Amino acid sequence: MAAKLDIRELSAWYGRRQVLYDLRFSVPDRAVTAIIGPSGCGKSTFLRCANRLHEEVPGTRTEGAILLDGQPIAGLDPIALRCRVGMVFQRPAPFPNLSVFENVAAGLRLLGVRRRDELDQGVYEALVAAGLWEEVESALDAPGVSLSGGQQQRLCIARALAVHPEVLLMDEPCSALDPIATARIEALIAKLRSAYAVVIVTHNLAQALRVSDLTAFFYLGKLVEFGSTDQVFHHSQEKLTENYVTGRFG
Repeated sequence: MAAKLDIRELSAWYGRRQVLYDLRFSVPDRAVTAIIGPSGCGKSTFLRCANRLHEEVPGTRTEGAILLDGQPIAGLDPIALRCRVGMVFQRPAPFPNLSVFENVAAGLRLLGVRRRDELDQGVYEALVAAGLWEEVESALDAPGVSLSGGQQQRLCIARALAVHPEVLLMDEPCSALDPIATARIEALIAKLRSAYAVVIVTHNLAQALRVSDLTAFFYLGKLVEFGSTDQVFHHSQEKLTENYVTGRFG
């Protein structure tokens, strides 16, 4: 699998507190990479570094590099980067004052799309890709926040997909959802892997097994093990990994 993101000796700090240490691995294109590990091990910080949200927090800094298609992301315009590397957060976060349609169209408008037919087509394609079109086609003018929790999360995924990203980062996207909504998001992830590099942070080890092709295990800000999901879960090379995936700690 071709590498989409190359992480090269990445370290990160909040003030004086170091939270990532010398990470080195590659995220392939058209596959799902899960990042697992106990709370506070740096999983979400890594995602925020991958689309340069980390630097928006005062006092933070990074060393090392993340390359997108071989190009350091530090040299890219942050807004352009975030169109290429989309982000879905832990809790559904539709824009509260916008309709379903305008939530999805927001990124398109940011890119300068103004013609109504182009907006209509872009919103339609994104909602179809997110598996939401049939549920909201008669409620496009309703507030985005009027949808159920699972629908709101798929709306946020549609919003990210509308600008045609190359990478989709998902930070615990199912943690606030019920089992039915979770199953729908997982089914959607399975479909998205054919077109995107998907990176999902999850505390749910069973979910990582179900949805991912590769798994990275983080512990105390360090990458302990990275490989195929089958290898990491069933043939761990590191005792610490084995202890975590078998529930001996975490």
